[in-house]
Amino acid sequence: MKKIIQVNKAAATTDLAILIARIGIAALMLTHGIPKMMMLFSGGPVQFPPVMGLSAELSLGLAVFAEVFCSILLLVGFATRLATIPLIITMLVAVGLIHAADPLSKQEPALQYLLVYIILLFTGSGKFSIDYLLQRQSIKKYHPSIQPEDPTQLIYQ
Repeated sequence: MKKIIQVNKAAATTDLAILIARIGIAALMLTHGIPKMMMLFSGGPVQFPPVMGLSAELSLGLAVFAEVFCSILLLVGFATRLATIPLIITMLVAVGLIHAADPLSKQEPALQYLLVYIILLFTGSGKFSIDYLLQRQSIKKYHPSIQPEDPTQLIYQ
């Protein structure tokens, strides 16, 4: 019972939870982005709402960039915090402009995506990512005398 309610800031399962969230949300978003990408490159007429004075094609292109390219970055854990920014903006546009007049049940999926993206913006990609590997290499190259097991520990030194 004690382990169930125990709060541990350095829990080993935190990185696993971030990995699951990162891969899960990226894979789910790709199911929205890939059909949009197909529509964008099909050569046919674009059936997409123009947003904030942008053309429908440009709006669709920006959505495809966020939902496909940035989701792939999340999937592998590369530039995770940076990749969440276009996704957050896309979800804010979906909730605040595209589905603004719709009931909450229609806005809810975008809000759920938004919530996970905000969490990933704050947590980063975790140990199971390309970001982590690159950070370890950078520490070895520029700080050879410091070899922490976890490179994020350098923040606290």
